[in-house]
Amino acid sequence: MKRIEFYDRKKEIKEIMNILDTEPSLITFIYGPINSGKTTMISHLIEQLPEDYAPFYINLRGRFITDYEDFLNVLFEIDEKGVVDNVTEYARSILKDMGNVSGIPIPVNLFEQIFEKKDKSKDMFKYMEQFFVEISKKRTPVLIIDELQVVGDIKIDGFLIYKLFNFFIRLTKELHLCHVFAVSSDSLFIEQVYSEAMLQGRSRHLLVDDFNKEITMDFLDEYGFTDVEKELAWNYCGGKPIYLVELVNSGENRKKKAEEMLGMRIGQIEGLIEDAREFGYRISYGDEKIILSEEHILKNLEKFRDRDYLKASELSKSVKLGLIKANILFLDSVKQIIKPQSQLDLLAIREVMKDEKN
Repeated sequence: MKRIEFYDRKKEIKEIMNILDTEPSLITFIYGPINSGKTTMISHLIEQLPEDYAPFYINLRGRFITDYEDFLNVLFEIDEKGVVDNVTEYARSILKDMGNVSGIPIPVNLFEQIFEKKDKSKDMFKYMEQFFVEISKKRTPVLIIDELQVVGDIKIDGFLIYKLFNFFIRLTKELHLCHVFAVSSDSLFIEQVYSEAMLQGRSRHLLVDDFNKEITMDFLDEYGFTDVEKELAWNYCGGKPIYLVELVNSGENRKKKAEEMLGMRIGQIEGLIEDAREFGYRISYGDEKIILSEEHILKNLEKFRDRDYLKASELSKSVKLGLIKANILFLDSVKQIIKPQSQLDLLAIREVMKDEKN
């Protein structure tokens, strides 16, 4: 089995390192289309960080979180052996041999105290702040939360996400204590974040997009693609890392593999349109329930027949929401453009529209 090594991302990593070299002051939201390599880049970055930094990486992907208890279990890395009543003492004790962690270390007795409190968020944030204060005396804390949108709808005495935002602002802009990075592929969540008044002047946004053509060609060179195969890969997959890896692993018949991937994507889009035709395609937006018709979807997809991207305002709100939720379209809230999630999606949309016209 071929092992696909981490590739490039020099520009994005340089930008992140420039952020890390300065005093914490803003929350950094890392966003981009699905499968553009955000988590892979972050994992590589964590491994390469100098010992001056103390990274705490929390991945919410695939975690079923419905309340504070669930969130606490993901947020903290419980030390079953550690029974310490003083946060300062505990932070000092683990600094000596602390490697990469999948949560914020906490002794089991302090975790149980937080878990039993009525106002869990208050004690949770208090512990984290005290912990980071002590860590910062020796190393710079870096808190990274991947797929933050998972907790976006949790509401217990107010939305958890807003309590997190307030805490992140305190860690960065107020205390200059800890770098905070929030990673998400959910462009509707990022749009909400980008327009959030409480984050204006307190956050920045870093796009991790698919590879450009030059980087894609260099990547494929590493795996022995011929010039013809490289052009085939670009025409079908663009610079989407996960699709390029599929072609690398497909062996010699790369054209057949590319056609299979396109056929599968066409089928998925046709399935969505069929659902809209038969039952109406249902989506939720806040408390609202929206039903999209086949005609509504086709009318909007038609706009991509001869254009690679649109201004965000060119699509109706309901279809934009539906096709983003279906991972067919990607909204870049910073640039205010909307485009298919990948070159493969763009080709699939055009093939579907061609069939519909015929």
